[in-house]
Amino acid sequence: GNVIRRMFREIDAECYIMTDGDDTYPAESAPEMVDMVLNKGCDMVVGDRLSSTYFEENKRPFHNFGNDIVRKSINFLFKSEIKDIMTGYRAFSYQFVKTFPVLSKGFEIETEMTIHAVDKNMSVGNVVIQYRDRPQGSESKLNTVSDGIKVLKTIARLFKSYKPFQFFGIISLLLLIIALAFFIPILITYSKTGLVPKIPTLLSCGFLSVVAIQTFFSGTILQSLRQKEKQDFEMNLNNVYFKMQQLLKK
Repeated sequence: GNVIRRMFREIDAECYIMTDGDDTYPAESAPEMVDMVLNKGCDMVVGDRLSSTYFEENKRPFHNFGNDIVRKSINFLFKSEIKDIMTGYRAFSYQFVKTFPVLSKGFEIETEMTIHAVDKNMSVGNVVIQYRDRPQGSESKLNTVSDGIKVLKTIARLFKSYKPFQFFGIISLLLLIIALAFFIPILITYSKTGLVPKIPTLLSCGFLSVVAIQTFFSGTILQSLRQKEKQDFEMNLNNVYFKMQQLLKK
């Protein structure tokens, strides 16, 4: 995370390549990825392992399962079609690098990069690569369980930040369903007997309903702020594009 943060902040280039140093990603795919950034207008190019040899080469079944879960979760939540979310082999444009806030420190950063590109409507390219399992004696720094939990937490956090209306809308809906589930039996009893035997439950239903309404409007307000943030981002992107043109002239 810190290395990527320094690279993105301190280095000016037309194209950036990110790769792991464990000999699992083929260097021969780099020219094609760079070409897609420089000549085909891509802001991020993904080195897609999952469409080729990853599931055969990777001997860690929980890693395979985790990659699949993360990919399907992000594509569902953000309405995208990214082929490989967790790949460590990527190429970036100048615009992407200078507008991407590096917040994560570990393996969550790939997830954050993907969501940033999708949310900002950046052009994402895909290059299928021939993945090789790490050589003997090389150990993965990835802990399947703990890092998997971190990635899922990152997805939840970014979903709340990037899609606040949907996030808080789902919570609001769940609270209303719970309130109705407890309120309906009380309503049925009242219609038959004219009595309300469970006053504490009725009060709890009212409280949950109020919280659900507040949650809904919180999501609405945050969504308005997100719209303003997107407008500011577009203005900042114009400034970054101007700086890139100045860089090319030097």
